[in-house]
Amino acid sequence: MADDLNSVNISPDAVRRYHHGDLRAALVAAAEAVIAERGVDGFSLREAARRAGVSPAAPGHHFGDARGLLTAVAARAFRDFGDALAAADQGGDRAERLRGQGLAYVRFALAHPARFDLMWRRALLDKTDPELKAAADRAFVILDRAARGEEVLRHGPEDVALAPSIAAWSMVHGFARLALEGAFGPEPGAAERAAEALLPRVLDHLSV
Repeated sequence: MADDLNSVNISPDAVRRYHHGDLRAALVAAAEAVIAERGVDGFSLREAARRAGVSPAAPGHHFGDARGLLTAVAARAFRDFGDALAAADQGGDRAERLRGQGLAYVRFALAHPARFDLMWRRALLDKTDPELKAAADRAFVILDRAARGEEVLRHGPEDVALAPSIAAWSMVHGFARLALEGAFGPEPGAAERAAEALLPRVLDHLSV
């Protein structure tokens, strides 16, 4: 994964893209394409650079190394994930809101399995990165509000008041992992059908 960032010349087209501010976005998109095809463990910084049309040295200008680029990919994935959760929150009581967000959670995982996998591969990411932290925190806050109400305060990860949200998160995340691992059958669409039929009823067992 950690390909050497050797100093080699960048093509004129790549230099123009770099100076126009497009290289970062191009590299993130290329990295997403690599992990979608090869999985997170098959990621190569050199391959991402090749697909973006730049030299292996180019990612160092923006990301420093493979961890930096994967962190940017994970931050974007968390932002999209948070958007999906927010779009699914159509109001109603807490049970209705949790059902909607729970389905959005699992649908995102099934639609973007490689990105979803990367989001939780903390050993591969820079956990201190402010963009990653902000995007991940936002996604949790959206779920937290559905579980506990609009006006809630958080006092740290050990706050016992978070218990309803942690219960919902654990249940939905576990369901997503089971679905991704084929627990509901190998047939095309089996995981999606299981999510639609079972997840709302599973979430109804939560006392929130």
